[in-house]
Amino acid sequence: MIASFSILPPQTHTGAVTLRVRDLPGLTEFYSTLLGLTRLAESQNQVTLGAHGTPLLHLEGDPSLPLAPVSRPGLYHTAFLLPTRADLGRWLRHAAGLNASGSGLRLGTGDHLVSEAIYLNDPEGNGIEVYRDRNRDAWTWQDGQVQMDTKAVDVEDLLAAAGDTVFDGAPAGTAVGHVHLKVGSAAQAAQFYAHTLGLDVVADMGSAAFLSWGGYHHHIGLNEWHSRGQGAPSTPAAGLGGVEILTPDLSGLRTHLSGQDGVQDSGDSLTLHDPWGNRLTVREVAQK
Repeated sequence: MIASFSILPPQTHTGAVTLRVRDLPGLTEFYSTLLGLTRLAESQNQVTLGAHGTPLLHLEGDPSLPLAPVSRPGLYHTAFLLPTRADLGRWLRHAAGLNASGSGLRLGTGDHLVSEAIYLNDPEGNGIEVYRDRNRDAWTWQDGQVQMDTKAVDVEDLLAAAGDTVFDGAPAGTAVGHVHLKVGSAAQAAQFYAHTLGLDVVADMGSAAFLSWGGYHHHIGLNEWHSRGQGAPSTPAAGLGGVEILTPDLSGLRTHLSGQDGVQDSGDSLTLHDPWGNRLTVREVAQK
């Protein structure tokens, strides 16, 4: 295993996700209403949504794109991390209210021991997770692996954590906590991400793998549940356009990738693709 710090610092984390969408106005309205995101920038074919000035989602509109089949490698879900359990409770009450108004959202839950999560899809089939982390001292580690599971969330207790307060847009500190991708081989993908970007494999479940920098439960999830054996798509489709990774120091990665084909160096960022065509842009940003 290559130690994370030799390639990217432990403070490295996921940033904004780009989605290629068929209905730009519709998806803009959907994410704005569902997550309380605000428009930070827009042009004729692009909209950037975020929270309190932080970009979280870039939408690129192209009505000619076909919808992607479920077997196509790409996005499994974008995971939006809320700062507190009360924030998640407020958001869940908000989402339930949208359902009561006829939005037709299909919500699922998952208590993963390290976090509590709510799952759904956007109108074009892109997966969404909205979650909150438990404190790190409540996570269990054994032999370098973090213990995770999928149990039902205690929804009544989660809603009670919000008290009588209401959701008033994405709270300050909302982030893309992790991104989960569909790949042709979880084992091959885990090796690629570990050796290329210096991620540590913190949970290996055979058909899925979870990797992180700095001891997080995961910044990148990889699974082959619907896409096993698939290669990089040869034609464009709606869905994932790219994942941004933010780091305080790009120098180690630049040295590590020096001379490799397919790497674009833009000065403050390096862009490359994984074996299934998922675009990864690692950008250097000042640490807050």
